[in-house]
Amino acid sequence: MADKKMVEAITSMDVDFAQWYTDIVKKAELIDYTSVKGCMVIKPAGYAIWELIQKQLDERFKATGVQNVYLPMFIPESLLQKEKDHVEGFAPEVAWVTQGGLEPLQERMCVRPTSETLFCDFYANDVQSYRDLPRVYNQWCSVVRWEKETRPFLRSREFLWQEGHTVHATAEEAEERTIMMLNLYADFAEQVLAIPVVRGQKTDKEKFAGAVATYTIEALMHDGKALQSGTSHNFGDGFARAFGMQFTDKDNTLKYMHQTSWGMTTRLIGAIIMTHGDNEGLVLPPKVAPIQVCIIPIQQKKEGVLDKAFELKETLAKVCRVKVDDTDKTPGYKFAEAEMRGYPIRVEIGPRDIENGKCVLVRRDTREKIEIDIADIETKVPELLETIQKDMLERARKHRDEHTYVAHNMEEMEKIFSETTGFVKTMWCEDRACEDMIKEKLAVTSRCMPFAQETVGDTCVCCGKPATKMIYWGKAY
Repeated sequence: MADKKMVEAITSMDVDFAQWYTDIVKKAELIDYTSVKGCMVIKPAGYAIWELIQKQLDERFKATGVQNVYLPMFIPESLLQKEKDHVEGFAPEVAWVTQGGLEPLQERMCVRPTSETLFCDFYANDVQSYRDLPRVYNQWCSVVRWEKETRPFLRSREFLWQEGHTVHATAEEAEERTIMMLNLYADFAEQVLAIPVVRGQKTDKEKFAGAVATYTIEALMHDGKALQSGTSHNFGDGFARAFGMQFTDKDNTLKYMHQTSWGMTTRLIGAIIMTHGDNEGLVLPPKVAPIQVCIIPIQQKKEGVLDKAFELKETLAKVCRVKVDDTDKTPGYKFAEAEMRGYPIRVEIGPRDIENGKCVLVRRDTREKIEIDIADIETKVPELLETIQKDMLERARKHRDEHTYVAHNMEEMEKIFSETTGFVKTMWCEDRACEDMIKEKLAVTSRCMPFAQETVGDTCVCCGKPATKMIYWGKAY
């Protein structure tokens, strides 16, 4: 029974998906709750995933010319007030500091919900001439948004993220950077997290407060709900005008800068869990698995078994992130624990294996067991990790495609959402009234107008007038 205990404690995802999710983040020791309401401790197993995300994203950013900076976490109220739409968009979620030490502050400060206004203030002073442009900066930090309902990784009052903020001499350059970062996010989600995404533009209703255009990558979770997984915003020169961000151009005239911002957050860890996890626990894509291989010695008290396990570890350490589970738990318990923690491969090695010069590799994603010669382990393991990474993306893509539907009118759309969850593609006339009506009637939101436009009909799904755009709808967290 002891071996089963760990796994029995996970609620099945078919019974209660939200509870299944919470069970996994707790039992895989990714997070813990704290006495700070709505905030979490990210434990070593969870933070190690974030470090791998951070490292690989950061490398991709730097390859496109991004430099990292750090700005203060406090924003004076007067600064926040400068861009009307922006402050209205964030007002309900802002946390305010009103006292410093024993003295009330002359002007209250907000704890950054996002840093556009501070970057604007900074760029207004930092950039004088066209020679100073572009500025392509990013910061890794935490932000605070006073959410009413919180869920680990998906929505917490303080979360970790990166926020890129860039300024450019022309509208074309700003748009190019906005799209470039969105595509970088999409490639990262697919190649590193094994999460297939739909790339597209948000509607005016759903775009970022103060933006000219917001682009997004949308992913589909196991339960058919949509998760916005990264966004990139083009601000045009709206913020620049509000903050007096001008530069002297080549023709010696003063012009306003064009600005972008883009971000990804610790919510990605939630996306990994809900895209790949199963009823036994986490299933981590190898590229973000802090431990890619767990070696489990069988009958480890027998002479030579532990020595062999550590010898294998030394060999594998050259090609992957590896550990030996040499605790005194039973092998069955160790297997269940390795599955719960999502290690992509476990290696089983016992006295008989050693005698025959063999060991067994077990894939976490498919549970397939593969017997190999110990001599081949250094080449076989990296190959298998690559295969697992590729297969996980393909499985997630198949799941998404099987849960993507087409609706031509409201009846069809209503029927789909009443019977199942997933993405629904429809045509749309781009009228806000139709979008509002669909949201109110079906409790779904527009996810994006995909870059890859296709025609799935001629008329708007809602009003029946000629349609101009194909759009994705879904239920979200």
